[in-house]
Formats: sequence, C-alpha cells, structure tokens
Amino acid sequence: MKMSRIIPPLILATLAIGCQRETLPEQTPGPKVEGETIIFPTNAAQLGYLTVEPAQERQSAAVGLSGRLAWDDDVTVRIYSPVAGRVIAVPCEVNQGVAAGDTLAWLDSPDFGQALANARTAAGNFAAADKALTREQDLLGHGAAAQKDVEAAEAAFVAARAERDRAAATLANYGGSAASTNEIYGLRSPLAGVLVEKNITPGQEIRSDLMLANAPQFVSPQLVVTDPTRLWLFLDVSELDVTGLTPGREILVHTPAYPDRIFHGRLEIIGRELDPATRTIKARCWVDNRENLLRAEMYVTVDVAASGAAGVNVPTKAIFLKGEQPCVFIETAPGQFTRRKVKVGSESDSRTAVTDGIAPGERVAGEGCLLLESILEGDNQ
Repeated sequence: MKMSRIIPPLILATLAIGCQRETLPEQTPGPKVEGETIIFPTNAAQLGYLTVEPAQERQSAAVGLSGRLAWDDDVTVRIYSPVAGRVIAVPCEVNQGVAAGDTLAWLDSPDFGQALANARTAAGNFAAADKALTREQDLLGHGAAAQKDVEAAEAAFVAARAERDRAAATLANYGGSAASTNEIYGLRSPLAGVLVEKNITPGQEIRSDLMLANAPQFVSPQLVVTDPTRLWLFLDVSELDVTGLTPGREILVHTPAYPDRIFHGRLEIIGRELDPATRTIKARCWVDNRENLLRAEMYVTVDVAASGAAGVNVPTKAIFLKGEQPCVFIETAPGQFTRRKVKVGSESDSRTAVTDGIAPGERVAGEGCLLLESILEGDNQ
C-alpha cells in the first residue's frame, strides 16, 4: 500500500525533468578565428555590442590649423634711407597709393651732397684726361712728344674714366644723377602699391647704419609699401597634419573678424624641419585679399582642402594600437571582421584621418573594436 503511493510521485518527477531537458535552448557556437579575421555565427550575442559605419572620403586634408597673416614679400618693399640726413618733408600718408618712383620723403643729406660732388669732380677729371690724351697723341703725330708721355696720358685717361663710372654708380645707387643741384635727397618707392607703414617724421635725424643695430626701433623700416590684395599666411603644422599636405592645395581661411566669410588661398611652401620649441613645421600660403578685408598680423584658422588621394575619415574610437601600429577592424562580410593596419593623420571632432589602408565606403567597426581585438588575440594565444 505504501509502495503504490510512492511510485506515482517518482514517475511525475521523472516526467518533469524530461520536459525541462527538451525545452532547454541549444548552445550558440562561439566566433571562429581565421588568421586576422573573426567570423561570427548568425545572431551571435557579441554582434549587439558592435557598431559599424562606412569610412567617409575626406573633405579636408587638415582642419583647424593656426596661422598668421603677413605682407607678401614678393610685392612688398621695406624702405630704409641709404644716406644720413635730416628729414625736411614727408609728402605721403598711410593707406595712400603710390607709383614706382614717387618721392615719399625729402632729406637734407650731406652724404648725398658728397656723392654728388664726387660725381661732378670725377666727370671733370675725366674730361681733362680725355683732352690731355688727345693733345699728347696729336703732338706725338707731329714728333713733338715722346711715346712715354702718350702712354702716361692713356693711363691717366683710363683711371679718370674708372673713377667717373664709380662715382656715377654711387650717385645712381642713391637715386640721384648729375642733374641734381643740391644735397636735398628724395627717398623714393621702387614699387607701385599702397603705403602701409610710416615711421618717419619731419625734423627726424636719420643715419644709414642704424638698421644694423640690434634694436627694434632701429631695425624698423622708415616706410613700407606693398600690394595689400596679396597676403602671405604662415601656418604651424603638426607632424601628423603635414603628411597629407602638398604644395598647390587650396586653403580655406577663417577669421573671427568675419565669422560668416571664407577666404581662399593656396598652399605654396612646406618647411623641411621641425621648430624645436613648438614641434611644428612651418608652411607658407598665398591668400587672395582683393576685397581688402584681411590685415597683416591677423591670426586665423585654416582648413586645407583634400585631393583625391587624401584618404578617409573614421571615428577615432575605431582605431586601436597593436604595439605601436594603428589598426582597425573592417567588416568584409556580414558578421565577418578583419584586422587591418592603417596610417593615421590628424584628429578633429572625434574623427581621425586615415591616409592609407582604408578605401572610401569600407565599413569600419567603431564601438566594440577592443572586444574584437580581445577575441582575436585570445584565440591566437
């Protein structure tokens, strides 16, 4: 009687255990590793931790570079007085247009007066030597002079001509000529443009050797004439940014003074050494300033336009280091990821430039790339 009461509960328990075993889900197989590739089975749980997006073609080779505007030296002249003297008049004002040869200042200069006197004296000595030579040659033809007297006259003539040419060249270097009548010297502009800087006033004493002194007040030019429609832009470029730059690239210039405007230019020269203090490379650009809105010594930011070979942009979180080598995971097929070595450039707005190793449109693993790396390294150990 007791046995019949015990057996049914045992049968029920056995049946319940059998039902539980039948309802247990089958265990999902893990990811498969083949070399540098990880292959996940369909609906693998790990796929939920991964985000994938296509690599975007770069619109800029570098963004947010810092730069400083300056006058274009190819169309700029910094004028120093080549003679000492006292300023008697400055017939020009800043922002005034000038033509080549226009007088920008008048100086009462004993140096110029001496050069003028030397030129006139040398011209007179040459004329006398010429006449003496002619006379000696005529006397020699009539037998009234010796050959040595003619040779001496010829030597004096050559010396006088050399002195005349030297004195005339010195006077011309100062900008004067034998037609000058006094020691009033005109400081002229050798180029056409706009007077943008004037550090000279009437009554000021000027010495031609002060510019050689190691002092800013002496080194500054008396006058600066330039074409303000052309500017130079000097950039400080990092080691990562410079890898994507080549001369001739278009640049886009931004300045806080005109936040809604973009100014255009061109990258011309890239330096070949790092500045030891800032660890950056100097680059020079040309900027179009035909609207005369930009000013020299403005600080600006610059974006350098990309070319067809500029690479792609990917999320910064997609890049990891294997040793010292940057790598990413590329989705080569649904649920299949391959580790690939890349070369990286600059970073901006949580995105990093990849200059080699990824083609535009390839799908890159962002979130979860470290999970993929741990799976790959764990299987290879």
